[in-house]
Formats: sequence, C-alpha cells, structure tokens
Amino acid sequence: MGYNTTRREALKRTGALTSVAITGLAGCIDDSNGGDVDEETMTIGAIQPVSGELDYYGGISLMGFYSGLAYKYDVDPIDGMTTGTYELDPDDGPTFEIIVQDTRFDPETAQNVAEDLVVDEDIDLLFGASSSDSARRIIPNVIDEADIPYIIGPAADGDITVSGDHCHELAFRASEHTAMDARTGGRYVAEQGDVSTVAIFAAEGAFGEGVANNYQEVLENEGVEVLDPRFVEPGYSEFEGMFDEAIEQGADGVVGGFTFQTLPEFLPTAMSYDEVQAFGGFAELVTTRVTGETVEAVLGEDFTEDDVRDAGLGPFTTRYHWNQYDNEINDEFVDLHVDAYGQVPDLFSAGTFVGASALVQAIEESESTDGQDIADAMTGMTVTDTPKGEGAYTFQEHNNQAASEMTVAWPVPTSDEYADTWDASVMPGEPIETYAADEVMVPADESTCDLS
Repeated sequence: MGYNTTRREALKRTGALTSVAITGLAGCIDDSNGGDVDEETMTIGAIQPVSGELDYYGGISLMGFYSGLAYKYDVDPIDGMTTGTYELDPDDGPTFEIIVQDTRFDPETAQNVAEDLVVDEDIDLLFGASSSDSARRIIPNVIDEADIPYIIGPAADGDITVSGDHCHELAFRASEHTAMDARTGGRYVAEQGDVSTVAIFAAEGAFGEGVANNYQEVLENEGVEVLDPRFVEPGYSEFEGMFDEAIEQGADGVVGGFTFQTLPEFLPTAMSYDEVQAFGGFAELVTTRVTGETVEAVLGEDFTEDDVRDAGLGPFTTRYHWNQYDNEINDEFVDLHVDAYGQVPDLFSAGTFVGASALVQAIEESESTDGQDIADAMTGMTVTDTPKGEGAYTFQEHNNQAASEMTVAWPVPTSDEYADTWDASVMPGEPIETYAADEVMVPADESTCDLS
C-alpha cells in the first residue's frame, strides 16, 4: 500500500484516517472483484481483549467466531487466542487470514489497533470489541473513515445499534444486547414475578448505563416502580449501604449490571438480604463461577435448585447458553466447541458464531469478498446456520442488528453431564420462558437509528 512511517505516526497521533489511506484501502478491496472467490484471500482484523482481567471475554468471542467459520466449511476451528496471524483455508471458500490484536478492554487501545489494522494490514473486514465503549469509538472514527464492514461482537450496549448516534450502515451486530436482556428478564419478572419496586445497581460506562436504561424503561412500562439507578466503579464493595437505602425506599427487587470485576462484592450482599429478589442476566463462565462460589458459601456445597430460589437469586435472562436450544446445529456446535476448546459454548458464543456464519453466507450469496458486496448481502439477511436453530437470526434493515429469541432460566447446580466442560457449580436450568425475537427487540419506531 505504500504507507510511510510519517503517515502511520500521524494517524496514531490524530486518531483519524487520512483521505490518502482511505483511497489506498479502497483500491485494495476492489482487487477482490471479478475473480474466483475460492482463489482469494480475505483479511480480517479481530480486536478483542486477550490479556488482562477480561481476557476471557475476548477468548470466548474468538472461539465463537472461529467455530462459525469452521462449521460453515466443515473444518477444524482455529485454536489461537493470543495476538498473531492465523489462517483458515477451506477447500470451497476463500483463504481467511485473521489478524488478532489485543484491546486490553480499553477503548483508546481498541481504536488504535483498529486503525493500525486498516492502515498497516489492509484488512477487508473488522470483527470484535468486547467493550461497548470501544465499539462506540471505532464506528465513527475508523469504520466511517475506512469504509469497510464491521461485525461487532460481543459489545452489548443496546444503543450501539438502537441509537442514531452510533449505528452505521457498515456496522452489523449478531450478538445480543442489553435492551434484549431487559425486554426478556424485565418483562418476565414484571408479569410473573412478585416485585413492585426495583433498585438498579450497575457499572459505570456504556454497558452499565445500557443495563440501567433498558431495565428502567421496560419495568416502568410494565407498571413496576424503579428507583433512580446507582452507578459504581469496577471493584466497588460497599453495597450494604446501597441495599439498606433501597429497601428503605420500598425496593423488593434489585437488578445488578456488573462484570466479574464487581460481581464478587455484589452477590454476597444481595443474597444476604432476604427482603429483595436479585435478577438480571446470566453471565459467562468466569462470572458464573463467582456466582457458584457465592452460592456455596451462603447455602453450602450441597445446595439445591430450591435453595437458590428461596435465596431470591434469579430467575435470569440468557442471551445464549449451550443448554437452552435443542436443534441439530446447536448440537454440532457444542460438539465442535468441546472438541476444540475443552468447554461448552458460552454466553457470547452464539452471537460471534452467527457473525461468522453470516459472513460466509454473504460471501456465498454475493460470490465476492468485496466489503460493499458483503455489506449489501448481510443487510436484511436471515442467517441460515445459527445455534438457536435454522434461520433464527435476522438482521433488521433499519439498524443492522440481528433479531433472535431469548430465554429465562433459574440457576441450578451444575449437572454431572457438564462437570468437565462447565467449570462452575451453577449453570442455567431448563428454560422456563422463551420470548420470540419480535418480543425482545426495540421496535423500529422507538429507535432513533434508521438505515433503511
């Protein structure tokens, strides 16, 4: 591409792509037109946290994406979860060169590595961002400038695709988000639970704000009183005073919107207050492990499903877990994932699997690896192969967010069947309610994003 050191350094200093870089990139993408797709190489930039406290988020997101590609081409998935360049070369598709860069779950770092991938590595498509704040920065500062497709995942702030401030015609998200969590769990608790006033405690930042805003809207629409949300920094530990104050204001339910950085402090406090029921979303394995340790500490190692219910823990929404969907695609996905990675697919796995599945479907339907062709094919696409069943995800044309169903389940003791592949003492139980895709999506007329 001929980028010199001065131009690359200028990009890093300014955080903006130059028009020269954009023109050069467009030329590289156009080279893929008009040839046999099987003979082409598609370069994907994958940005995830693969170091630090939240490296597990990046790991399972990559596992899902790799598994989606592998499933579509009937090959073994890539097993590399660290920075580096990995290759998948199926017989009946293009060669995929995947360059993994570490975001460290930091928005500035995420933007920097995304820019470097665009300018230095000539990527054709960007995938990733576990941090919602990172995705919010990348869309206007990188994707809008570089003019390449971006498959977001698993960043879960609803506004990334619901708000006109963040959505973009080249940004697609199959991963489920916080508004879907709230429209599932909040509705279930309001309709079938026994709470009248709810306190919301959440982490500072886009994810926590998304949890709070969406739960507040859904619960209030269902006639439940919601106290003013409280936001705390990661690792906050002084929850007793917040619970006391909420109970004094009449709270009999509490939503917690936290990662495992804060959950170990939140959960024991929540379970020690018999006056309130704690609900929200099922987390990934690392956080659920903490939940299990807390349950064992409070209820004893021989706790039962009834003990958990009596303690007021749950029920919880699940975006996806391996045991919530019974279909042939999910069965194959679970087997493939266990064989490759030694564990069952996790919370983020379906969303990133579907992102990869949609990419392959777009390549096959358009017979092209050109970025604009792929974006055109993904717009409005119903994705054929998904862990929630055939055709279970459809990208909405007004915001490029994939709609899919969601479930509600109680935490239960981990069964012997999964003791070796789910390293936590609790897991999601059988679904007690399943909400259809159109019931959990923000309606188009309530969204400020309109790409149609």
